Amino acid sequence: MLDYEQKFGGLHARSLLGYAVRHFFDNGGAHALVLRIVGADGGAVAPAEPEFVQALNPALAADGPVDRIEFFNLICVPGLADAAATAMLQAQAAARRAFLIADCDERAQASTIAASVAARTGANAANSALYFPWVIAPDPLQNGAPRALPPSGFVAGVLARIDAARGIWRRPAGGEANLKGATDLAVHLTDTQGETLNGQGINCLRQFPGRGVLVWGARTLDGSDARASEWKYVPVRRTALFLQESIWAGSEWAVFEPNDEPLWARLRLSVDNFMHGLFKQGAFQGSNTPKDAYFVKCDRDTTTQDDIDRGVVNIMVGFAPLKPAEFVVVTIAQLARRP
Repeated sequence: MLDYEQKFGGLHARSLLGYAVRHFFDNGGAHALVLRIVGADGGAVAPAEPEFVQALNPALAADGPVDRIEFFNLICVPGLADAAATAMLQAQAAARRAFLIADCDERAQASTIAASVAARTGANAANSALYFPWVIAPDPLQNGAPRALPPSGFVAGVLARIDAARGIWRRPAGGEANLKGATDLAVHLTDTQGETLNGQGINCLRQFPGRGVLVWGARTLDGSDARASEWKYVPVRRTALFLQESIWAGSEWAVFEPNDEPLWARLRLSVDNFMHGLFKQGAFQGSNTPKDAYFVKCDRDTTTQDDIDRGVVNIMVGFAPLKPAEFVVVTIAQLARRP
């Protein structure tokens, strides 16, 4: 945070960026890449303003500043709720094997949030998740007075914290997913409301006595019950993205090697070693043997003669993902005793 303050000047009353960066670090984040959007006059501009959304386009375009970043795995634009801009960010996330943490509108209510989410469930919705509602936290610029702030900075820190402690395959929700620095929520939800919104692919933030504010949902924006997507859950999708990125980066040595069985055998061994390491960490279902948890295939079936002629080698990897338990169902039966 000190680096951010030295570079960008710290918190600004009209900008949500500094608050989100602080919440990210406070909740366990370790490394942030910051792109500041400024107005035509060089001053701060709020994400709800058209000027902000217009400035995102060149920032995300080919050869733009984001395109020049070698690697990132989470994207946040604090306070942005515009559907078209969200779709643009979802596409960017899909292209970079990253994941977008999307914010709802500050004014969203339990009765209106589902309608606003419907516009953000396009082709790349699986690479994003939305969190509701906004979070109440002390504002240092107002002597600690409470202020509503977007959840994305908090949630990004929570994901980073759980990734480091338990692995990217663990669900970033529940008792360990507490929002440090949060004192309240802009909207309080009942259990029924939370269950309904969860089924619509909306991750709720809930406040529980003695436990603070918790992330109480782990679904992607493709995760509504009606869509029945294989990428329903945040940890499942992020695990797949992690595997894609890691295997791609770890296989670059194969470029320009002769595309035949000796190369395929080396690739199978390399990827299998990587997957087996994750298996031993408990990243997949199937705790008895590796064959129950994953497979790696790279041979004549995955790489045809046409692929060879085009200079392409294909590696097929499958895994049995860990899926979160969203509900605990307790059945109680009364034992009838004979007199």
